[in-house]
Amino acid sequence: MLSPRDLSIIWSDTPDYWRWVSMPEARFDEVAELLSVCWFEIRGRISISMLSPMTHYKAYLVFQANKVYGFDYFPVNLSVGVVGTEGSKRSAYLQPRKERRRRLYWRIREEQPPPGDDVQFPKARVDRWLEVEMGEFFNEGCVDDGELEMSAVEIEGGNWKGGLIFQGIEIRAIPPN
Repeated sequence: MLSPRDLSIIWSDTPDYWRWVSMPEARFDEVAELLSVCWFEIRGRISISMLSPMTHYKAYLVFQANKVYGFDYFPVNLSVGVVGTEGSKRSAYLQPRKERRRRLYWRIREEQPPPGDDVQFPKARVDRWLEVEMGEFFNEGCVDDGELEMSAVEIEGGNWKGGLIFQGIEIRAIPPN
């Protein structure tokens, strides 16, 4: 897992937008608490040489929701891929389904289509954190000096968002079928 301090979090050095806090149940000494931003962008990178060759991986954004707001109208764009390539893409609402307001984002901006079946919602983990799948990657083992980049971005809506606590990005090997 990449810790929040290992990630590039836009505005994380501005105390009005983000706060670094300690949580006993977190894996790391500090986690990033989102107070309020309208430009949401988190990126993480790892050297491909650190991953096992001929192995399928999935990356997950791991967080908690604490009075979350602003993530129910526009989905966050998620991606995983080798730097400089298209990669795997997903989208997710970071507001848990049960906390989501009844008013859908397409009512605010009618040019936007209603959410489809491919938009995911956070899933509960056994450690009481939430996760959304960011994408997947198969390491063929032929690129030793490349980097795998994972990103979570929502900048189109322009609305204020807050109330999430980020533990990091977890990269898991997926066993073969």
